[in-house]
Amino acid sequence: MPKIVDHEERRRELAGAVWRVITRDGVAAVSIRAVAAESGWSSGALRHYFATRDELLAFACEQVLTRVTERITGLGPASEPIDAVRRLLLETMPLDEERHIEASITFAFLALGLGDPALAAVQRKILIEMAGLCRDVVGYLRPDLTPEEQLSQARRLNAVIDGLSVHVLAGHLTPTDAAAELEAHLATLAP
Repeated sequence: MPKIVDHEERRRELAGAVWRVITRDGVAAVSIRAVAAESGWSSGALRHYFATRDELLAFACEQVLTRVTERITGLGPASEPIDAVRRLLLETMPLDEERHIEASITFAFLALGLGDPALAAVQRKILIEMAGLCRDVVGYLRPDLTPEEQLSQARRLNAVIDGLSVHVLAGHLTPTDAAAELEAHLATLAP
């Protein structure tokens, strides 16, 4: 009987190998050969799924967005709107090992996107999703604000989350400190 291969699962496995290479050796070390070695596959088998390094990197970055979205949609109900917002936003920040890896991958793509339009498109998708999430959160918390005020507050919230995330990744803040700073900022948004 022929073996049934789940191609999407294989692609996700390869994305995990990319993440491990980036986490251990940096994004510059990602190559078809390095990812093949990390995954235990041959370069030829890997090329069956991804023809180029850029395709592999783009898929690995898109998987970050998929995983964060799955976690957010899996959150249960909260008793208060501010609690729901806090839990949702904390899922996007590098506060544990899994989220730290995801944020490292996402921010690594900022540099890659500067020189590569295809990778810039993937990064732009993530930035647009995060900006939309912040707009939704502010609209949910502050329906009393004008659309212009909501947009301004959403941009500020997005900058706070990105800034806190970068500081955690750089070791300037602990995850606990970053969560406390987010809490302080959310207090300024509460109606």
